[in-house]
Amino acid sequence: MDWYSHPKAKVRAADWGKQDVAELKRKLITANHILHNQDVVDAYGHISVRHPQNRDVYIMSGYMAPALVKSSDDLIEYYVNDSSTVDPNAKKGYAERFIHGEMFRVYPEVNCVVHSHAEAVLPYVAADVRMMAVFHMAGFLGSEVPVFDVGQIYQPGDQQDMLIRNTRLGTALAKYFSRNPHQEAPSLDHTVVLMKRHGYTTHGVDIETAVYRAIYTKINAGVQSNALLIGNVRNSEHPGSSPSALPKPMSQKMLEDCETMNEGTQDKPWALWVAEVENNSLYVNKG
Repeated sequence: MDWYSHPKAKVRAADWGKQDVAELKRKLITANHILHNQDVVDAYGHISVRHPQNRDVYIMSGYMAPALVKSSDDLIEYYVNDSSTVDPNAKKGYAERFIHGEMFRVYPEVNCVVHSHAEAVLPYVAADVRMMAVFHMAGFLGSEVPVFDVGQIYQPGDQQDMLIRNTRLGTALAKYFSRNPHQEAPSLDHTVVLMKRHGYTTHGVDIETAVYRAIYTKINAGVQSNALLIGNVRNSEHPGSSPSALPKPMSQKMLEDCETMNEGTQDKPWALWVAEVENNSLYVNKG
């Protein structure tokens, strides 16, 4: 059996409550910087973590660009049940904090959430072309990447700017991660959900997992788009070739084994990403 065939996901989840809060906040700041450095977020987008000693609270940056988050003073604690601030006098936060709060509320196993508008992914939320895992580093995407359309659930009086502005919209998005959304305790079946005309959301049992998924979802989208372009060129040059330029999907066994490999080796890119932001003067982390 390969050395990475037993990913540490369950161990990491079990140890979540044993973490030092100050160190976790420092890692959250680093994660903000990594996501910016990897072009997953720009001035927009966000990452959150569940509080290790209080599972009914989550932590994320206040209203600012992720690259500029630099200390614990820039972070805000929210209650999971309604995404209200723990401190009634807290500074301004993100309007879309409900993405995070509802993911934590619906799925107890989730400890980190990332929301992104990465440019490479946007064609797949603007056009009716399904995203699929097209290479081994994105096996975590599985056999289906659902597309959530908030436009289908707007009610009269809703501000229709595509943002997830309240718990109702946040719950609807969170349940798209399940194949059984109407169950009392929905199962967590998908790692990534695309958001029509908006972006995508992913999660993890820890920061490293969620960041890995956010980054490689973006990379996979770029690879798939290039594959589609090459396929169309081939079809135009060889009229008798297959009419479909879509990449061929991986088998279920391939997807499962690639996901195991992804989870078992994500510590390697994490160490690189940390070193990159720690050696870039744009990013300041005072913990």
